[in-house]
Amino acid sequence: MTIADRATDRRREYTWSDPRELAAAATGVDGLTFLQQLADGTLTPPPILHTIGGRLVAVAPGEVTFSLEPQEYHYNPIGSVHGGVYATLLDSACGCAVQSTLPAGVAYTSLDLTVKFVRGITVDTGPVTCTGRVVHGGRRTALARAEIHDAGGRLLGEASSSCLILR
Repeated sequence: MTIADRATDRRREYTWSDPRELAAAATGVDGLTFLQQLADGTLTPPPILHTIGGRLVAVAPGEVTFSLEPQEYHYNPIGSVHGGVYATLLDSACGCAVQSTLPAGVAYTSLDLTVKFVRGITVDTGPVTCTGRVVHGGRRTALARAEIHDAGGRLLGEASSSCLILR
């Protein structure tokens, strides 16, 4: 059996809801309420969370936490979780932390993301959490930071992000 043949031994399927409906729901309420509805299951998660298998687990003003159970499908060619998965979690946590502070009808978009990889993540790492916090919230821009930790509290990665506030 070749390496290519073994690759077909594993399979993953998932579904998601129409992201336009979720985006429309976001415009009718303040950011905190919207994110709380995502966390409590009132609203279905966005497709990216289905894609990586992550969950929004906690929301407070200016702070959010996501969880992820590392899987083989997160792996890069060298046998650890791909940096893009780190970046996706960190960007989501930074952006949603900012979103949690916004009134209804106001949106945001990420201007930049600076990621630092501290330790590798594998399936043996076990569940990880990624918490984002607003560091500065202005009228036009906001700055947020996020960290990924394992269940023992070890830092695995961190990021900072500037977000543009869209009024």
